Amino acid sequence: MTNDTKPVPAADGGTKRAALDFMRSKTAKAQPDSRQAKPGGSGSAPLRPVPAFSDLPQYKQMKVHQAAGVALGIENPFYRAHEGAPGAMTVISGKTYSNFASYDYLSLNQDPRVRAAAVEAIAQYGVSSSASRLVAGERPVHQELEGKLAAFHGVEAAVAMVSGYLTNLTTITCLMGATDLILHDELIHNSVLAGAQACGATRRSFKHNDLDDLERSLLRLSARHRRVMVIVEGLYSMDGDLADLPRLIELRRKHGFWLMVDEAHAVGVLGATGRGSAEHFGVDPAEVDIWMGTLSKTTASCGGYIAGKAELIDCLKGYAGGFVYSVGLPPSLAAAASKALDIIVEEPQRVTRLHDRSHYFVGQLKAAGLDTGSCAGFAVIPVMVGDSIRAAMLSGAMLEAGINVLPILFPAVPEGSARLRFFINFDHTEEQLAFAAVETAKALQVIVDLGVDISSIDISDVMDFVGT
Repeated sequence: MTNDTKPVPAADGGTKRAALDFMRSKTAKAQPDSRQAKPGGSGSAPLRPVPAFSDLPQYKQMKVHQAAGVALGIENPFYRAHEGAPGAMTVISGKTYSNFASYDYLSLNQDPRVRAAAVEAIAQYGVSSSASRLVAGERPVHQELEGKLAAFHGVEAAVAMVSGYLTNLTTITCLMGATDLILHDELIHNSVLAGAQACGATRRSFKHNDLDDLERSLLRLSARHRRVMVIVEGLYSMDGDLADLPRLIELRRKHGFWLMVDEAHAVGVLGATGRGSAEHFGVDPAEVDIWMGTLSKTTASCGGYIAGKAELIDCLKGYAGGFVYSVGLPPSLAAAASKALDIIVEEPQRVTRLHDRSHYFVGQLKAAGLDTGSCAGFAVIPVMVGDSIRAAMLSGAMLEAGINVLPILFPAVPEGSARLRFFINFDHTEEQLAFAAVETAKALQVIVDLGVDISSIDISDVMDFVGT
């Protein structure tokens, strides 16, 4: 898929061939002339040629996706520039759309109190922390935020970092090593995979939300390793279902592992007052060793954090490379997250309404005959399509209907499980939600009736085009 070409109608093989020929003509102009003089002077050859980025397998895979999109007339649904502050509504290229692609579940990104906190912090501290917190980047607003995060989760301490992705990666690499074992849900976030791979520990996945499979791995492998860490997501970001936290705690007591729960999409969403998985299931938060969360979703900021025992936080502040060697979280972002956290605590009705809107939307989707997979009906709601081509086409059709919702395609999910992913917002109206459900069902049926799917692509033509 590409942003710089107009869509080509998906029709017969001649249309697809013309699209591929057009793409060839576009890329041919960018190819270097092999007759040009090589570096090193006349007649000399380099000892070793500089590798070409275009030879990277991931680049070639991207070109396959682009060619397939052009061949079927599908515009790239990603990197759409939003003008203004997207919430339940957004503006793209001057047009207003209902928006289902924002993490701003509680509508705090545009709240004047959150904005004022950020502005005041800039006036007092400047735009940047200007150093790692270890050196000279520590500000009172960091300490205030971390105190609130710890209290929110009901644990001893917390540490905030500049990136949610980095938070998972650097925490895992700080705590785990070559003699350790990491067991994670097969659908865990990529940041956890990156940390597990980087730390050198033995890594195994268990079937999604299958804790019997997890226990079999514990019985088979844990005795061979110094320490064991089990990692799950409280609310899974692709499927919208929940980890069985009570059962995980039982296994932790029985097998003696560290339990890490990624609450990126659960904070502000799960539980009567938005305190996440522990509140939702009514368990003691101290029975989870490592609570991870992000500041970029319901707290309307950016960054990530870890909450847990004081000894854990002290260790991360002293030895986690992503914290020690990274600049401190900008004071304005820390202040915005701190104020947003206050509002979540003071206005639990926001969480109640988000629950109501989410459950209502799931009901509307099911009434329209759509498949929402295993989602539990909390803010993250997929509509299962199956085929990646159909999911991309459906996203385009929804945009034409005035609805911005993004597809999740292979390789982000296995081929055959592509979907549209709807994020529900506190400000969504029932009218918006009902309309979105009806339009999704109508558009998907049109695409199914056309018979267009991944098999519509002549893969030999596409592979020939990208030179693989």
